[in-house]
Order: sequence, then structure tokens, then C-alpha cells
Amino acid sequence: MGNTSSMLTQYDIEEVQEHCNNTFSQQEIASLYQRFCQLDRNSGGFISADEFLSVPEFAVNPLSQRLFRMVDGLNFKEFVAFLSAFSSRATLQHKVEFIFKVYDFDGNGKVAFSDLLDVLRDLTGQFISEQQRELVLTHVLEEAGYKKDSLLVLSDFMKILGNTGLKMEVEVPVD
Repeated sequence: MGNTSSMLTQYDIEEVQEHCNNTFSQQEIASLYQRFCQLDRNSGGFISADEFLSVPEFAVNPLSQRLFRMVDGLNFKEFVAFLSAFSSRATLQHKVEFIFKVYDFDGNGKVAFSDLLDVLRDLTGQFISEQQRELVLTHVLEEAGYKKDSLLVLSDFMKILGNTGLKMEVEVPVD
């Protein structure tokens, strides 16, 4: 499984399926392996952030710079685990953990107002002013029972996003 020129065995598929908590069917994993091999242009068994840029949806995503640090150097098993948050079979906890990692840019396990503001800035670009962003974010935090100087941890994200009907789903085409 380390070298992308090799074939995926039934054992490999089952191992990957177990690693991603059965969020993908065996057929979906086989399709993801084909896509992984296409992305791994140098056949090294890993995908670089540059190779991810060849995916148009990824390249134009306003959060792509934040996602780069999460995807750079992934092997196939890690690639599937990364994508598993977008499966319709992923738990809400798994999806919220993924979102938390996007916001927790420095990986310290805490999300500050500045982290939230950075993501909002990435998402809105020049469409709203910095003052408007801060106002909106302060209001959202206060509505959720937090203050501007609060440091949010994963359980806070779970509390805030836990009953929002969060949808993060991507269909994996199978041959």
C-alpha cells in the first residue's frame, strides 16, 4: 500500500476500512485508491499539498491554506481518514473534530478569537470589513455563551455545533 503502483489487496481494503471506522464501503475505498494514485504523480506513496492543488475544488477552496497543513504528505490510509469526515456515515463527533482541526491552526488544542477571525477572513475575503467580521463573531460567541477572550476547546465546538444538523458530505463515485 506504500507504493501506489501496487494493487490494493482485500486485506488492505479491510485495514483501511477499519482505520476510518467503516465510513466508506469497500467499493468506495477502491475508488479512492484509484483517485489517490492519480494524485500521487511521482508514485511515492504520499500526496503533497502541491499534488492536492490539482483537485480544482481544493484549489479554489478559501480554506485551502489551512487544509494544506492537514494533507501534506498523506499516505493512502491517512488520505482516506482525512476524507472520512465528509462521508455520510461519519459521526457528528468526527465531523466536529475535523472542523476543530481546521480552526486550530497552531495545533495547540485551543481556538482563540483570532483563530476564528482568521477563518472568517479566509471565507469572506474583501466582502465585509474587519470591523463587521469582529462584530459578527463577537455576537455569535455571545449567543453561544462565550466571550471574545474565551479559548474554545473541542468540547466547546461540540456544544456549539452539536445540534446544528451539520452536513459535510461528498459522494465518492464508484465504478
